[in-house]
Amino acid sequence: MKPPRIGLRCDAGPRTGVGHLVRCLALGEEFLARGARVELFGTVERVGWAADRLTARGIPVHPGPGTPAGLVEAARAHALDALVLDSYELDPAGAGALRAAGVVTLAIVDGDTRGQDADLYLDQNFGADTAGTHGTGGTGTGGGRLLAGVRYALLRDAVTAVRPPAPPPATPTDRPRVLAFFGGTDAVGAAPVLARVLLDTGHPMELTVVVGRPEIEAELTRVATGRGQSLHLLAPTDTLPALIGAADLVVSAAGTSTWELCCLGAPAALVCVVDNQREAYRRVVAHRLAAGLGELPDLVAPGLAGRAARADAGRTLRALLASPQRRAALAARAWATVDGRGRARVADAVLTRIADRTGVLNP
Repeated sequence: MKPPRIGLRCDAGPRTGVGHLVRCLALGEEFLARGARVELFGTVERVGWAADRLTARGIPVHPGPGTPAGLVEAARAHALDALVLDSYELDPAGAGALRAAGVVTLAIVDGDTRGQDADLYLDQNFGADTAGTHGTGGTGTGGGRLLAGVRYALLRDAVTAVRPPAPPPATPTDRPRVLAFFGGTDAVGAAPVLARVLLDTGHPMELTVVVGRPEIEAELTRVATGRGQSLHLLAPTDTLPALIGAADLVVSAAGTSTWELCCLGAPAALVCVVDNQREAYRRVVAHRLAAGLGELPDLVAPGLAGRAARADAGRTLRALLASPQRRAALAARAWATVDGRGRARVADAVLTRIADRTGVLNP
């Protein structure tokens, strides 16, 4: 029986970040584990650790077509059975063109399907299974099946391999270990802002900040520490899940990494850095899976408004740094919410569609 051939269409780089690539890589790892052939179509620019992961997994990278006709041509040239589309910038007509050409199409979305006509839609955001009329396993645009909610969260091998068997207990410490990261490239420059808010709490801490770009590193070297505080800068690394597991508190953007933090049972404080994170951020904070630090534009605003936003965020962080019980409560709720098996459920749905279309049973 011929193994299925799966394509992943996404991009990663300083402008787009790495969130799309990270979740596609997670799904690709699941397909590889089932014997499928996986290929990536897109640009991977200035994200060395992610490119290394693709190479290590044996996933070749091809140019990423941007037009519906180009997508169909690539799918035919590589004999793809299915193509995963994860982009806010592709022509929405591409999904329908692929579907009409006989290629099973999965569109990964964040709330808005953008009018795509796909066989399957995946919205892995918390609460997507209860928002509006899109129930889990329900119907999306064009009649395709919607896979909604964190039950379908796509998590990499590096994350699921270190998921603890239980959420971490409350552990008192006078000098908490704090990890801060904001995507693989920190495209919006959040790290210096949040590092200053953290250190301005005056609470002793060992702060490690993942630095996505040289200009971010240059700004962070000018950030002063106080008594009992240290600041360590770290290049992006595939060992991030292990670092998360060792931290007493994690400060991050409310993007794809949110589900990694939940799966690992990390006590986390999140900041909304771009508009398309806002709804998921609000839901996660409202359900107390993580603490909320507000929105980045408010934190960097000039004058009284910015000072007030930073003061609010500082109070939230100070309370978490001082209370292992508060951190443990967040960690327990988060750990119980994301079980790490979402990618298997998504792969099942894709392979079932391929089988229905080709008449060949799933591997």
